[in-house]
Formats: sequence, structure tokens, C-alpha cells
Amino acid sequence: MTCALPLPHPAKRCGTCLKTPPPLDLCLTATAYAWPWVDLIARFKFKHRAGWAGPLATLMLSAAWVEDTLDAADWVLPIPLSAERLSERGYNQAWLLARQLRPTKADAQLLLRTRDTPSQRSLPRAERLANLEGAFAVEPLRALQIRGKRVVLIDDVMTSGASLHTAARVLRQAGALHISAVVLARTEAGGEP
Repeated sequence: MTCALPLPHPAKRCGTCLKTPPPLDLCLTATAYAWPWVDLIARFKFKHRAGWAGPLATLMLSAAWVEDTLDAADWVLPIPLSAERLSERGYNQAWLLARQLRPTKADAQLLLRTRDTPSQRSLPRAERLANLEGAFAVEPLRALQIRGKRVVLIDDVMTSGASLHTAARVLRQAGALHISAVVLARTEAGGEP
């Protein structure tokens, strides 16, 4: 289930994933990015509802195979925000979720955002990927801590998969053995397998 298509078991792969393997070994999601979640996630993210991280993480933990995936992980890493975006919001919602999901494995300083990028919301997938080129890096002084490890990336919403896939490629280049993603919500259309 590398593309988050509903398959009977996470070890199974759809035909597209078999033909062109994505950088993520597994992607799990708690819910579809549809009403009422669109509005709730927007408030969590943009309206200073940081206190919602606990209940939203509980929803994520209720999804099939999430507990096992987090238990098997060496690192639980949030998709990082740029310094500019972090300053605007006051917090990184993915970091709040990661801390709730596995506080002893969560680390917000291992995967870095190297530059600010324009908002992804209105861009098609190809432009999203180009927009994110070089936007993530592993902390150079800690790069060896990734080699041979199982990493889980955390994000609130997966739309096209561009952010998660770009981050996963960086982690793969650093030697990560297995890379999963756990997201709160995923769009029904537009995501890449």
C-alpha cells in the first residue's frame, strides 16, 4: 500500500507502484481530506489550534497499521516548515502531531527545510516537485543517524505527495533503510501512487 490506495494489507503494492516504485515504502492515512476535515485541519494549521494535536494524533493512531509502523520506527520526523512559514504560524503542525504520536522517537532537527518555497496549494504536481527541489536536507552533523534506520514521516495533509516524496528521496540518499509516511488526511484525487 505504498500509494495509500486501499489494499488488504500494507505490504501489498498496486500495479503502478510495482512498475515505478515511489520513494515511500508505505503511506498510511487516517481519513480522506473532505468535509468536515478540510475545515478542521485548516483551523488546526492556520487558526492557532495547536491544542488539537492530541485528538488529531489519536485519530491517526486509530488507522490500520499506524501503531505497528510507529513502533517499528527508529525516527519519527515531521515535514519541516521554512523559518518564514514557522514564524507566520507560530508552530509546525506536523511537529505537534509527531510529538503526540511518538514523543521519544520524534525529532524536529534531523530533517531540515533549507529554503522557503511558494505555497503548493494551487500548483499542479510537476510544479510542486520542481518547487521543492533542494528544499529539504538531513542535518549534516547527524546524517549518520539516518543510515540503516526506519523512518516515519509525519504530515497533516497529503495532496500530490510532492512534499513527502521529496523528503523521502533526501532520507533515502542519506541511507534510510525504510521510509513510511503517516498523514492525518489525504486527498482522493491528485495524489501520486
